[in-house]
Amino acid sequence: MPAQQKKLIFCLAGVLSLACALGTAAAVGTQLWVRGTILCTTGALLVNATGPELHKFIGQIQYGLFSGQRVRQCGLGGRPFQFSFFPDLLKIIPASIHVSVILFCTILIIFALVGAGFFMFNAFGSPYETLHGPIGLYLWSFIACSCGCLIMILFSSEVKIHHLSEKIANFKEGTFTFKTHSEQFANSFWTILVCSLVHFINALLIRFAGFEFPFSKSKDSGTITGAVDLMY
Repeated sequence: MPAQQKKLIFCLAGVLSLACALGTAAAVGTQLWVRGTILCTTGALLVNATGPELHKFIGQIQYGLFSGQRVRQCGLGGRPFQFSFFPDLLKIIPASIHVSVILFCTILIIFALVGAGFFMFNAFGSPYETLHGPIGLYLWSFIACSCGCLIMILFSSEVKIHHLSEKIANFKEGTFTFKTHSEQFANSFWTILVCSLVHFINALLIRFAGFEFPFSKSKDSGTITGAVDLMY
């Protein structure tokens, strides 16, 4: 492939990596990871609410990795409540999983930035082996993509398996009991999915630029190199 086309491909990959780093950083700071509704089961059972009456006991909840808000509805109107994971909810959530999600988000941002820098270096500089060459580009893309996948798996398990929304909804609730009525992942969660796909695409772009995978070595090249060494 001509050098000019390789430069364009590396520039595109660098811009995509930089966009992923900025998008992940923005996603980490938002409360748009999960959105849902919570049902006040205690209030609904007290008045035997059904049909349209049930809407008076359905509130809203949304949260991210650091904070969130909920609106509790128990038949007397909505009452908003702001909460923070650190340190408010630290005792009721799976803290190890939650901290791991934040850690992998940080690693994803770092390696996306590193990958963007090396892509640009390969586009405008003189690439050399190991960290700056194709091996390094595959490495950064693989690590970033893997971190994105781990973030989605861990956070999904925290929400679905450990019932994170219900734990948050029942935080500091002694009389009323809340149950998750509906929940869905919001924009920030899907941003991580897009970033993971982008880093996978970057690996394909490296291959498209003409670089073999690091573990692919031609037998012929090794034979020729050996013959040359024998000549000297």
